[in-house]
Amino acid sequence: MARADTLARARELDRPDLAYLVRFPAAGGVRETDLTWAEIARDTAWLADRLRGHGLGAGQRAVLTASGFEGFWCHAMIGALRGLRVTYGIAEAMGWDHRRTSVFHRELRPHSVIGLSAETLEGLSGATDIGEMFRPTSVVLARPAAVPMLQAVGVPACVLSPLGPALAVECPERSGAHVNAAEWRVGERDGQLSVAAGEGRASPLSETPLGIAGRVVTGRCACGSEDPRVLFGEANQLS
Repeated sequence: MARADTLARARELDRPDLAYLVRFPAAGGVRETDLTWAEIARDTAWLADRLRGHGLGAGQRAVLTASGFEGFWCHAMIGALRGLRVTYGIAEAMGWDHRRTSVFHRELRPHSVIGLSAETLEGLSGATDIGEMFRPTSVVLARPAAVPMLQAVGVPACVLSPLGPALAVECPERSGAHVNAAEWRVGERDGQLSVAAGEGRASPLSETPLGIAGRVVTGRCACGSEDPRVLFGEANQLS
């Protein structure tokens, strides 16, 4: 049986609703929640809109850095890039894989780099000028701890960060990282962020303090989105 025939037969099989069991750190320890294929499809559509707002489109190239345990958002990001017909390369976000990021950046000459971590930047800085490397890149979406490192060398990076089981993505207005209001409820208490599942999520998740410093901004963003925005605090930035 040819590979195409095998794939065609596989698509006819019933697929369980559950796609991932998402484990994430919270203030009270590690929490778990389910993620369904239907939710991934909605997350993918939302991410595609976020990336489109950054000008990503057909024929462009991207470098995505993520860790294996981040499949719950990485799967949706890959789907969004494919849907936009953006060619991409993937590197591990841990510092030991910084050379792969460097190679992809050199060979692909990407329009965007997504998910840059402070560990990757620290690894790169030992061999290259990260300002010269990333200033020509049109869109840089970096994790909170990496953003000030990039901005210090003249790279106008925007924030991208997991927020528990959700994902926060800053728009070009740079006024906070948007969280999909149709899927998640984000809040703050005493300067600490929390997240809860929206009514449409299959797995219930009550308000969960995350132990992450920050605040939430509501109201319509200049980009036109009504989604709440998260401003991460400097005292507790994620890598």
